[in-house]
Amino acid sequence: MYKFLLCWRYLRSRYIALASIVSVTLGVWTMIVVNSVMSGFAFEMKERIHGILSDVILESYNMNGFEDPEYHMEQINRVAGDYIEGMTPTVHVPAMLRFWHGNRSMTRQVTLIGIDPKTAGAASDLPQYLQHAENRRQPSFDLREGGYDTRDRQSGVKTGDRDFMADAGWPYRRWWAEREKAFEFNKRTRVEPPELEGAQALTEQPPADQREADPSAVHDPFAAPNTEANVFDPLKEQHTGLFLGIALSSYRGAENREGFSVVPGDDVQLIFPNASQDRPTAVMSTYTIVDFYESKMSEYDSTFVFVPIEKLQQDRGMIDPSTGVGYVNSIQIRLKDERDGDLVRDKLRAAFPPEIYNVSTWRDKQMPLLSAVQMETAILNVLLFLIIAVAGFGILAIFFMIVVEKTRDIGILKSLGASGRGIMGIFLAYGLSLGVVGAGSGLVIGLLFVLYINEIASVLSRIMGHEIFDPSIYYFYKIPTIIDPFTVGWIVCGAITIAVLASVLPARRAARLHPVEALRYE
Repeated sequence: MYKFLLCWRYLRSRYIALASIVSVTLGVWTMIVVNSVMSGFAFEMKERIHGILSDVILESYNMNGFEDPEYHMEQINRVAGDYIEGMTPTVHVPAMLRFWHGNRSMTRQVTLIGIDPKTAGAASDLPQYLQHAENRRQPSFDLREGGYDTRDRQSGVKTGDRDFMADAGWPYRRWWAEREKAFEFNKRTRVEPPELEGAQALTEQPPADQREADPSAVHDPFAAPNTEANVFDPLKEQHTGLFLGIALSSYRGAENREGFSVVPGDDVQLIFPNASQDRPTAVMSTYTIVDFYESKMSEYDSTFVFVPIEKLQQDRGMIDPSTGVGYVNSIQIRLKDERDGDLVRDKLRAAFPPEIYNVSTWRDKQMPLLSAVQMETAILNVLLFLIIAVAGFGILAIFFMIVVEKTRDIGILKSLGASGRGIMGIFLAYGLSLGVVGAGSGLVIGLLFVLYINEIASVLSRIMGHEIFDPSIYYFYKIPTIIDPFTVGWIVCGAITIAVLASVLPARRAARLHPVEALRYE
């Protein structure tokens, strides 16, 4: 019993031990936060990358792709059909996006992806990132009659206010077409257009005088030219639909409010190279935005544009005119069990010529990024664990000092019958107490910090006047965290173990003191 009483007395009275407790606390706290954030980053990256890339990808080294995707999918089924849940062909091509915002023509560099809306959901998580409930059930390139999400569905109900999306789709397109007709009437009659009511103005077009000077600035500059035989009516018709990465249109305005340059219902122009082998030329085609794509990875949301694969094949000349068979760049494959990815990859590599086709899993394609995250986590763990090691050396020095200071007390205890093992137990228990208190405090503070890390980041951003967590750099719109009980357990146990080990040498020295020599001390 005297061991515990002495440990409690030393823990309360020896304020110098607070330095060691604080060091252990900071080390445990920091390691829990870092591991939780890095685990969250790794998990979110894997989920979002996996969602767009599927489990296994068969792709061509040639940007113009390979012929007859149906035949290739039959061969894939023959080789590994027992492992496959779904497949879909795609066409990838670099492109330039062009649209009007105000009186300016805006351009963006994008990755244009042709997909089959009927099979895209079977091989990837694309549908779940769309903003219309019907498109999430079954993607369609037809413009919807309203019904788009007015809240940021993935960030929670209380964030991402997008009330302007209530009029997106056909209501907005009809309102805009009527407004443009009023402008045209005003130019002919030189009378001010009447005040229009209806959907809220979401974007602006160039003023009337500029549209007269610049014919390309007239409403719907990318529409097919009107002829007597075929007059395009934006009130009733749309161009081929596309899904636009939401970051290509969004911007931050006053008070950090989210704004959009274009919305579902607007027309945009895509410029991309054709598939000619002799003389490649640029192809320009007009599309109507029918939905936004929002994966919450800024690298994807600011780059990807999805269009119907048949339309892209026609525009690029990727359909053989004699047979009507199309070309594709890749085939996305979803497996019944993701763990079979390497097995299916190896089977397909053996079945398809490696000089023509590249077969890889989604992990293979993103291995540099995932490996960098793992390496960074390992290095940070080593560096941060050194903080706890420093605390251990502090405990070692403090305990040696206590042994020297309490030499006379140790002699009295031994003369009263205390054994060397008992004296050693006092200091080991004292080291254990320091480790438990420090690790326990670090555990509580670390878990609380992880739970409220986004709120803390928001407060720090307001104090410092700039964003602490920039989504354009870190891929995500909020700091992702995952608390792994196993990781937290080994951090806490490691900190306690270091504290106990640091007290072993001082405890052995105290245990070896002879009672007579100790009593003669000083």
